[in-house]
Parts: sequence; C-alpha cells; structure tokens
Amino acid sequence: MTCSYVTLWDLETGKNIATIKTNSSVRTCNFSYSAYQAAYTTDKAMGHPCEVFIIDTRTIDESMSTQSPILKWEITDSKVTSMVWGTLDETIITGHEAGDLIQWDLRTGKKVHSIKEHTHQINDMQLSRDGTMFITASKDQSAKLFDTSSLELLKEYKTERPVNSAALSPILDHVVLGGGQDAMEVTTTSTRQGKFDARFFHLVFEEEFGRVKGHFGPINSLAFHPDGKSYASGGEDGYVRVQSFDQSYFDYTFDYNRE
Repeated sequence: MTCSYVTLWDLETGKNIATIKTNSSVRTCNFSYSAYQAAYTTDKAMGHPCEVFIIDTRTIDESMSTQSPILKWEITDSKVTSMVWGTLDETIITGHEAGDLIQWDLRTGKKVHSIKEHTHQINDMQLSRDGTMFITASKDQSAKLFDTSSLELLKEYKTERPVNSAALSPILDHVVLGGGQDAMEVTTTSTRQGKFDARFFHLVFEEEFGRVKGHFGPINSLAFHPDGKSYASGGEDGYVRVQSFDQSYFDYTFDYNRE
C-alpha cells in the first residue's frame, strides 16, 4: 500500500519535525510569506478528490502530524499542478493541468478570479523577490509573467519545447527557463541540439540573450540564489547543477535599440 504524506524538516539539522499523512499524492506545497501558514494540494486519485489544505505552522512540533487543517476545499476544475501564495497571506494562486490560473480567498476557500492564458499544463510557478509578480512555466512551450494581485498578463517568453520550470532573478531583469522533451521522446541528438539548455531571457523585452549547457535530459526545476550570483538546476539526468555567474554576466548590457 502506497503511503502519501507531507513532511516538515529542520534545515539546520536535517531532522524530521512532523509528517502529515494524506489520502493521495501531494502535488504542491508552499509556506506563506509570513511562514505562519503553509498550503499543500493533493491529486485526484484512489477515489479521493483533488484538494487544497491550509495548515497553521506557528507551532512547529510533532503535534502538527495530527492537527486538523485551518481550511480545506475540493477542486472541481482540472487538478492543481503548481501553486504560490498571493499578497499579505490572504490568497493563494493555483496553476492547473488544463492551463488555468485560479486565485482563492483564504477566508472562505472561494474562487476570486480565474484566467486561462496557457493552453497546456502549468508545471511551475515562482514569485518575484518582492512578491508583486510571478512567473509560470507550461507544457505549451512558454513561460509567462503575471501580476500577483490582478493576474494581469505582463510578459511572455516563447520557446520550442515544453517549459518545466522558470525563475526570476532577484537582482536583475532576467528570467531563466528550463525544460525539454518528455523522457520517452528524448534522443541522443537532443543534447547536441541544445534542447536541455537553461535559457536566459530579458524580463522586460522578452528576448533570449544566453544559454547554459550541462544537463543530459530535461531540466525539471530551477532556482536563483537569493543574492542573484548563482542558480541551481535539477534535471531528468539525476543531477543538480549549481552555476555561479562570472563577471561578464553582470557587465552585460542589453541592446535596447536592436530590431
């Protein structure tokens, strides 16, 4: 019998603080900005619906394993595949298998707003450093930048392959995208053709200005270091690569006048 759960870890010691059992696989989880709450979602499986759970994390000990959630609700739309917290810990925004983005009111668990700017599954969502914007990565071969409060579409970054992850630089107007073909479609020529490169775009002008090779399979996750001087990528090849930027990266000036 498969056991599904959410686990809370102490980063300094690696100790397992609490484990919350769930009825089906956990697809997403995230702390609120204040870290007083956390949210996680479960898949529709084994006769159980896709659900969103909000838990209190102010008292972090083994009692969390048996506490009831502050709030939970069932998802009747397509299943949740990604999620971020909205502003002031008052909302969460979920990305869905069908490409929808939905904003939820955490006082009631009711839908506030929804849009559909992607045509396929949203694989990843990450907030900007100040939380005013977030970026999505989708199987429709694009990443898109949205306003966190209004869900207004701000920018779009297009590629020729599914995008599995996208991250925003905390110090520069840069976006990094990663992805690649599904594992069953990968060929020996894919690496040579640059299908697994991390690709850098200008946040405002939406143009690609650089690529970094390294993985031998699709990139599944990306994250900038908080100081903006490096980034990490996790790939289907089983490796996590940490790349530090050299000075030329910081000296680079985007040509605003090129056509």
